[in-house]
Amino acid sequence: MRTLIDEGRSPVLWRCTVLGYTVRRLLLAVFVLWGVATVVFVIVRLVPADPAVLIAGDSATAEQLAALRKELGLDQPLIIQYAQFLSQAAMGQFGDSYRQGVPAMTLIGQVLPNTALLAFLACLLALAVSLPLGLLAALRAGKFADRVVSVGSILVQALPGFWVGVVLILVFSRTLQWLPSSGLSSPQSLILPVIVLALPFIAILTRLTRSGLLEVNGEGYVNTARAKGLPERIVIFPHAIRNALIPIVTVVGLEVGTLLGGAVITETVFSFPGIGRLLVSAILARDYNVVQACVVIIAAAFVVINLIVDLVYAYLDPRVRLAS
Repeated sequence: MRTLIDEGRSPVLWRCTVLGYTVRRLLLAVFVLWGVATVVFVIVRLVPADPAVLIAGDSATAEQLAALRKELGLDQPLIIQYAQFLSQAAMGQFGDSYRQGVPAMTLIGQVLPNTALLAFLACLLALAVSLPLGLLAALRAGKFADRVVSVGSILVQALPGFWVGVVLILVFSRTLQWLPSSGLSSPQSLILPVIVLALPFIAILTRLTRSGLLEVNGEGYVNTARAKGLPERIVIFPHAIRNALIPIVTVVGLEVGTLLGGAVITETVFSFPGIGRLLVSAILARDYNVVQACVVIIAAAFVVINLIVDLVYAYLDPRVRLAS
């Protein structure tokens, strides 16, 4: 919760307020993650397929399947499985993968840095492209450049990610043979997935930057700065841009979380070794432990990113402070 406070509050009180807010959010995050873990635990066990059959094969005997279920702990009542799952999750452990026989967190540790790098580069590309385009559209509002940027951002956002990925592979990998089409064998392997992930993000941020600048451009403090004779670049960047960044920071935080957990299609199209592709593979194999670990880790990333966004939000706007 946010509220306005007097400007005379001391820095010590401000730091205590931030600390108290952060502690409360972390406690709330525990309940959020518990809810996510519970939901995914129930959902994966509602799937009718038997992991023991998928692992042992259709030719396995009933005795072999029973022994495998006992080994995996699937023969126990659901409440016992749930209690064991929560106790392990509280310690950061989610059991071993049914298919590969290694800890689920080990598998995630191998691919999560790849997805994080992919999301980070996509976010940088989106910011580098969308902020100048949004600024251009706002400064040329109603003119040709504004119309081109606005229409282009709508068209880009409407393009399906899987279709863009396939087109880029056909053009740059198959026809021109400039870039790899799959895997992560070299830095060049990141270029096409980063572009596909960044395109809808660019469209959203461009329109948001434009609308934010147009909104603050008519505010009193901006007009006052102009009345003082300040150059337009000084008026726009220190004064208008700072307040226009507030909604952008919020969207960036949400989109980064989405990139971490929502890169499933992109990673599948490009056979990219990330957490999204790992999650899809685990779902198809009914690998409960890996599915549960992936979902909880993605949820934790969302929680942490949103907390950081809230703190940055309050820093950008001096009028906004966190309630004690």
